Amino acid sequence: MICTTDVVTDCYKFNFTGESKKEMATQNYHLYYQITFISTFLLLIPHTTQLQSSQSWSLLRIQHLLNYPSVLSQWHEYTDFCYGASENGSASVVCYQDSVTQLHIIGNEGTPPLPKTFSMDSFFTTLTRLPDLKVLTLTSLGLWGPLPAKISRLSNLEIINISSNYFFGAIPQEISRLSNLQTMILDYNMFSGQVPDWLTNLPLLAVLSLRNNTLDGNLPDSIGSITSLRSLTLSFNNLSGDVPDLTRLKNLQILDFENNLLGPTFPKLGRRIITVVLKGNKFSGGLPPEVGTFYLLEHLDISSNRFVGPFAPSLLSLPAIKYLSIRGNRFTGTLGRNMSCNEGLEFVDLSENLLSGNVPACLDPNNQHSKAVLYSENCLGGTQNSAGKQNPLVFCQNQALAVGIVTPRKEENTEKKKKTGVAVGIVGAVALGVLLGAILVFFALRRKNVRKASKRAPRRLVEHASSAFPSKMLTDARYISQTAKLGALGIPSYRSFSLVDLEAATSNFEKSSLLGEDSYGQMYRGRLSSGTLVTIRCIKVKKGQTTQNFNHHIETISKLRHRHLVSALGHCIEYNLEDSTVTQLFLVFEYVPNGDLRSKISHGVDGQKLSWTQRISAAIGVAKGIQFLHGGIIPGLFANNLKITNVLLDQNLGSKIRSYNLPMLSENTKAEVGAEGLSFGLLKEFSDREMHGDKIDIYDFGVILLEIVSGRPITSYYEVQIMRSQLQSAIASDGAACRRAIADPEACNICSDESLRTVMEICLRCLSKDLTQRPSIEDVLWNLQFAAQVQEGWHADSGSSEDSPLSPSQPCRATN
Repeated sequence: MICTTDVVTDCYKFNFTGESKKEMATQNYHLYYQITFISTFLLLIPHTTQLQSSQSWSLLRIQHLLNYPSVLSQWHEYTDFCYGASENGSASVVCYQDSVTQLHIIGNEGTPPLPKTFSMDSFFTTLTRLPDLKVLTLTSLGLWGPLPAKISRLSNLEIINISSNYFFGAIPQEISRLSNLQTMILDYNMFSGQVPDWLTNLPLLAVLSLRNNTLDGNLPDSIGSITSLRSLTLSFNNLSGDVPDLTRLKNLQILDFENNLLGPTFPKLGRRIITVVLKGNKFSGGLPPEVGTFYLLEHLDISSNRFVGPFAPSLLSLPAIKYLSIRGNRFTGTLGRNMSCNEGLEFVDLSENLLSGNVPACLDPNNQHSKAVLYSENCLGGTQNSAGKQNPLVFCQNQALAVGIVTPRKEENTEKKKKTGVAVGIVGAVALGVLLGAILVFFALRRKNVRKASKRAPRRLVEHASSAFPSKMLTDARYISQTAKLGALGIPSYRSFSLVDLEAATSNFEKSSLLGEDSYGQMYRGRLSSGTLVTIRCIKVKKGQTTQNFNHHIETISKLRHRHLVSALGHCIEYNLEDSTVTQLFLVFEYVPNGDLRSKISHGVDGQKLSWTQRISAAIGVAKGIQFLHGGIIPGLFANNLKITNVLLDQNLGSKIRSYNLPMLSENTKAEVGAEGLSFGLLKEFSDREMHGDKIDIYDFGVILLEIVSGRPITSYYEVQIMRSQLQSAIASDGAACRRAIADPEACNICSDESLRTVMEICLRCLSKDLTQRPSIEDVLWNLQFAAQVQEGWHADSGSSEDSPLSPSQPCRATN
């Protein structure tokens, strides 16, 4: 898999996180090359424009220093590293232009340490001769010794995974100089000392995994300031003490502290947490009530600790919970048959606690075949099953007293009863007086309000300000926050608007402000009081819809903020007071002033159309927007009805997608989309939109690329097929004339043939009839950026100017 350097983190980050326990392999080969031959490799390597000779030599030097592992057996002096000749599943090299950007070497599980002659310093000195390295994977290779400080010389490093080796000593502070580092995985080594407090110097760090080392001491408070963290794994170490406050880590989704000595206080976490593993520590006391507000929580394992107090049945019904284990604590409480559970629960372990009552029907193994449920060693009854033995009720009662509910001495009880009786008498008298006063005031006000209400017609209320929605709404949607590269820049914060705001912005929805109307409603151009130009969509709503129907969608809409999307700025919900039903929904988006992409290509004025460089840049922007819609928010948005007229251009000719497949529109509105409103991909594969939505978007993007290349408007599926056939013939031709014959001459008179061919090839792949043959959006993006780089180099070499008026040229003719 080849990824562009711009998206390398999204391509590899979670793969490496998931593979930290993967089998990684190595057998030591006998020395196939003598070290004396290494010095001559530079002369033997044939000249290639894909990789600098010095870097080819460095790769072969790495092979030698690793004692020629079997996974590198295909490397030799004639290997063309950048064209995949080295890829065998366990070893791969990825290049960009003439330099290595990714190096992956995965050995066999259980590989012994390299011989005593191995030099860690020499090994990393060789690695630093790959200065453009962004991704480095060296797992199960028998590497041993301290991690050298010179790792800081790999200044472009974004991802490092050196798991399952024999590194020891402290984690070097020089790593803090790697300002681009986003993922650091050092699992299954022998690193010692404390977790570094300089991690805050890594501004982009999103994944930190130090599993199974010998780290000890307290966690530094500074770890709570790494706001970019999404995954924090410190399991199987010797860490102790309380966990620092992590509530500032708004993006944190995975927390794994299994098998340490941490405690006693339950960690303070943000409400977007998805996985919490605290198994095998020294946490005690009761669970804080905040845990019941973790609406995205899917996996909670607090087994083998010292928790006491009542068990909260609400944990079983958290909206996203799938895995729950409280095994081996001292939770008390009475369970009932009628307790509710989340339907998505897959595993529940309540064993070895002090629970009484009956197993809830939703957890009864006799009724639930799809759930794995364990609850032995409690005091539960009322079920016939094989879930293990239960203790008598008196056992749980006695144990509950032993762990904290201890009966006080008789003398203390007598004194407390006296004081309590006096206090209750005083409080009761005061409370009774307050209650009587409140009742009188209530009826007086109610009578007055009824009289006022009878004199006027029923009101309509407009939701205004964020407090109009419960805080639950803001955490229900599953969301991955945007990084600096994918962030929405220079647009106002998302907010709620009042109807008064929108009426003022559009001069009371004056007809002159109307931009158009589609199946979902009308669109208006407006200007906010701040001077910001906006587009306001008035959405038609089905009768009987309440705000609850929309709450879980608003959070998703609020995250549609990206430099290549027409970003959401806010919303307004209008509803009736009497029955709380929604009568009107308004969505506010940024206003993009420069027309759509077609207006600057196939419908553009001669001499003012986009140049080839500008067209590639616009296509890259659309691809990045699609990438964000697919993976930048969870759940992703697919089958987005992408058309060239749904791509707008801003004042800098940056492209922005304005069409999103929002579930809210189809579920809660009165839209009836006709065939004329669908993109070619949706027309062709409408029945597969749920299963293959990403591939439908790829097809639609291919149609957009087709128009970008040809400069001709594509208005029918029949035209797509004709153009696709012409494209296939042009690519197969050896000469450039056939490719230029179908390309827009106004753009391609000044363009590199290699750049044009690259765009044509990826366009053809996007238009493949076989869904499985269509490329991923990352593959598309890599090819487009390659085409842009080739065009830039060609432009610099030729000295031509795309900004100058285009000169007439002879028409292109296809060659036989």
